[in-house]
Amino acid sequence: MPGPAPARRPRRRLNQPREQVLAAAMATIAAEGLDRLTMAGLGREVGMSSGHILYYFGTKDELLLQTLQWSEEQLGTERRAALSRRVPARERLDALVDLYLPQGHRDPRWTLWLEVWNRSQNADDDARERQLDLELAWHRDLVALLVEGASKGEFKAVDPERFATRTRALLDGFGTHLVVGLPGTSRELVRRHVGEFLDESLTP
Repeated sequence: MPGPAPARRPRRRLNQPREQVLAAAMATIAAEGLDRLTMAGLGREVGMSSGHILYYFGTKDELLLQTLQWSEEQLGTERRAALSRRVPARERLDALVDLYLPQGHRDPRWTLWLEVWNRSQNADDDARERQLDLELAWHRDLVALLVEGASKGEFKAVDPERFATRTRALLDGFGTHLVVGLPGTSRELVRRHVGEFLDESLTP
């Protein structure tokens, strides 16, 4: 008689296809844009039927939200590494801004963010809460950095919660201009505007 299966085996068997689908979805958005992302196309990429993908995600809205969560998990690791470096707080703040902003027109992560934001108008409360959690991860890291910088005299004392909220709104506005390709907007120009704002607001 065969022995019992390892306790973790079912979880691995479920997570592996899900991870493959999420990675394939992000790769499709990066290479071909969001319009080309379909359940059938993803199925061909990962070798499963569209029905099988629906089994894991239920709807395209859920697929998009989970893809965004997966993408933010990858970026969160990079953000935490940048914020843990032993360099001045201002340098780490610049690194956070660089990670937050899109790379440019049709940046896949920001393209996905815009689509999830748009679909959230008709989403249920649970989906909106999960989306908010992703945004609050950035907010908490920014607040902690502002508090640390002020405590060391590197930043002027500000209300960290209010300042973080306003800074994220500034980055969201500039980021949207970048990702949609608004004429006259470049990443270098945006970084300069944001840098001037941070210098004027935080320099002791």
